[in-house]
Amino acid sequence: MSTEFRNEPFTDFSKEENAQAMRAALEKVKTELGQEYPLVIGGERITTDGKLDSFNPANRTQLVGRFQKATKELANQAVESAYEAFQSWKNTDAKVRADFLFRVAAVIRERKHELSAWMIYEVAKTWAEADGDTAEAIDFCEFYARELLRYAGDQPLVKLEGEDNHLNYIPLGVGAVIPPWNFPLAIMAGMTSAAFVTGNTVVLKPSSDAPTIAYKFFEILEEAGLPAGVVNFMTGSGAEVGDVIVDHPKTRFIAFTGSREIGLRINERAAKVHDGQIWIKRVVAEMGGKDAIIVADDADLEEAATGVVQSAFGFQGQKCSACSRAIIDASVYDQMLEKIVERTEKIKVGGPNEATTNMSAVINEKAFKTINDYIDKGVSEGGRVIAGGGSDGEQGFFIEPTVIADVKAGATIEQEEIFGPVLAVIKANDYDDALQIANDTQFGLTGAVYSADEEKLERARREFHVGNLYLNRKCTGALVGVHPFGGFNMSGTDSKAGGRDYLLLFMQAKVSAEKVGATTSPLEKRAAI
Repeated sequence: MSTEFRNEPFTDFSKEENAQAMRAALEKVKTELGQEYPLVIGGERITTDGKLDSFNPANRTQLVGRFQKATKELANQAVESAYEAFQSWKNTDAKVRADFLFRVAAVIRERKHELSAWMIYEVAKTWAEADGDTAEAIDFCEFYARELLRYAGDQPLVKLEGEDNHLNYIPLGVGAVIPPWNFPLAIMAGMTSAAFVTGNTVVLKPSSDAPTIAYKFFEILEEAGLPAGVVNFMTGSGAEVGDVIVDHPKTRFIAFTGSREIGLRINERAAKVHDGQIWIKRVVAEMGGKDAIIVADDADLEEAATGVVQSAFGFQGQKCSACSRAIIDASVYDQMLEKIVERTEKIKVGGPNEATTNMSAVINEKAFKTINDYIDKGVSEGGRVIAGGGSDGEQGFFIEPTVIADVKAGATIEQEEIFGPVLAVIKANDYDDALQIANDTQFGLTGAVYSADEEKLERARREFHVGNLYLNRKCTGALVGVHPFGGFNMSGTDSKAGGRDYLLLFMQAKVSAEKVGATTSPLEKRAAI
C-alpha cells in the first residue's frame, strides 16, 4: 500500500451508532480485566515469581492486568534474543517490513474502539482522548511504513563518470524501547514500529502504569506475522531491568519517552562503554516540557481562553505538550482570568467510562500526591486558586482542574513540570516581557501565541525557543505528518516523531562506490598528475 498518507479521522461520538460501538467495546473489555500476561522473549512465553499489577486510576481496586517482574537474567536474555533475531531481520526486504506495518495498522483500525476501551480502563482516558490516541497509533504505522519505502528508494548523489555509486540506509541493531504511560498506544506503537520497520530488533519495556495496552499491541504484531524475537515484551522495574537493557553491550540504541530525570539518567548510562561494546550508543529521548501560551493585548480573548483551557486540562494535563503556563498581557489579564475560569468550571470530572466525562483521574497515587503538593506550593508562594483546587483519592485519583492566578515568574509551579491539571497564570508587562518569561525555562517543547499582530507572530517564530510552536491555536494535538513533534533543551533530542527525519534516528547511511568500465575518472586523473 503506497497511496498518499492521510491522518486517521477521529470518531464522532455524537452519532449514536459510534457511541453504541464504544459502549459495546467497554463491556467486552470489562469481561477481560484482571488477566495475567507473560513476558515474551524470542517467542517464548515466560512467567516469574514476582508480579506487577496494573489498576484503573479511576477505580483503584479494579485490576486491569497482572504482569511478570522480569529478572536481570531475563533482561539479558531478551537483548541476546533480539540480537540473534537481528541477524536475519536486518536482511528482510524493506517492502516486506513495510507490509507488516500496513497490516498492523489495519488490525488496529478494525479494533479501534476495543483498544481505546483498554486505555479508558488502564490510564483513565476519556472517550475522545482514547480515540485520539488510537488514531495516532494508526497514523504512526501508516506514516512510517511509507517513510521506509521512501528511504529504501534511490537516494540522490552527485554523478561521477566511471563510477556507480549508491547510498543505502541500514539498521543499527538491537534497540531498547521505553515508552510512557500517557500515550500508551500511540507513542509506544510509534517508537516500536519505527525501530523494527527500519530493520532493527527491539526489547520493549512498557511503563508499569500501562503494560496491558502494550501487550495488546504486541499480540497484534504476532498476529501480523512478525517473526519471533524481532520485538520482545518485557515488564519490570526500571532499576531492576531497565538499566540492564540500557547497559548491555549488544544494545545499539535506546528510544525513550518520559521524565527529564529518567531521560538524563539513560543518556548518562548509555554514554558508558561496556566490555564487548563496539559502538557508541544512540539515544532518542523526549523528556517533557513546561509549555506556555502567550496571550497578547490584541488577541481574540474568546479563542485564547478556549485554547488555554483545552491545552491545560486535556487528559488531566498529563501531556508533555500541555499548557501549564498562561502568560497574559497585563492589559487583558483580568478579562482572561474570567474567561479561563468560566470554561474551567464547565469541565465535567468523572469516570472515564461515561461519554459525557471531560476529565478523569490522574495516573496513580504518587502523581496524586505530587500534584496536590504543587497546588499547595503555588499558594504558599503567593498564587491564588481561582478554580478547582479540590481532590478526592478515595475511589480514584481525582483532582479538579485547577487554575492558580498571580503566579510570579520564577516561582516553583512556573518552572517545574507538574504533569497534572494545574494551570499557572502569570501577568506580563508587555509582549517583550511575555517572551522573556516563556523562554526562561530549562524546557523547550511546545508553545503558543495568541495575537492579531503578524509582527508579533513573526517575532515568536524567531524568538520563542520551542520545537513545536502554534499560533492562534492550542499547543496540544500534534498530528503525525502535519506537526512533527519534539523539543529543545531539556525537552529531549528534538526527535520530531511523526516527521520525515524520524526514521533516520534508527538507521545509518552506507555508501558503496564501484568503478565501472575502463574509464579513468576525472578524480583519478587529477590524482595521477
